[in-house]
Amino acid sequence: MSELYPAIDIRGGKVVRLLQGDYDQQTTYGDDPVAVALSFVEAGAKWIHVVDLDAARSGSPENRAVVAAIARAVAGVAQVQTGGGVRTVDDADVLLQAGVARVVMGSAAVREPSLVDEVAERIAVAVGLDHREGELSVHGWTQSSGVRLDTALQWFPAADAFVITDIGRDGMLGGPDLVGLAAAAAATNIPVIASGGVSSLADVEALARLSGIAGIITGKALYEGRFTVAQAVELLR
Repeated sequence: MSELYPAIDIRGGKVVRLLQGDYDQQTTYGDDPVAVALSFVEAGAKWIHVVDLDAARSGSPENRAVVAAIARAVAGVAQVQTGGGVRTVDDADVLLQAGVARVVMGSAAVREPSLVDEVAERIAVAVGLDHREGELSVHGWTQSSGVRLDTALQWFPAADAFVITDIGRDGMLGGPDLVGLAAAAAATNIPVIASGGVSSLADVEALARLSGIAGIITGKALYEGRFTVAQAVELLR
């Protein structure tokens, strides 16, 4: 069964969404990320996907106190998966102490795959593989890595999951890359969490039917009222 991961992207302490990862194309949806997280959990979400956008770009953990507050607020009811600026074992340790259940490592993992093995000894790691037409992007999606998605899927035996994001679809509400995600899931035994393009309950259902898709991240569709967390959780159940 696929799990729903409603997303909270944080920038400057506020709940925002970027269009295709562009920091100049931001929509702000609220100034209380903890309240948003609680609303998702009350609607039945068992996981919350949190991204520190400031840290993803700069490496500076400006929103870590907010992430910790979310983890405290949902403790015992839901788990937090968080990414953005998780570049060292120390970064992961701080988030573990803050109550986070799983960290997402992107740029640092692609640059130094063995780092995932080290961090995974302390806390579950989802490797974030963010790509444009199959080529991975790093540093808040601002740089191309020269690494292909299908290659990177073989690099991380200690990963708890892969979060695969098609950057071209992110925030566009144009539907997920079903063919690409199915191929990625078939290429690895590690569970895949799909991200990017979810626009409707039909998209959620289509992803849930794919073999190997363990989770579905959705953000903008929720904030734009396309469907609710409760509807998606019920569908996946």
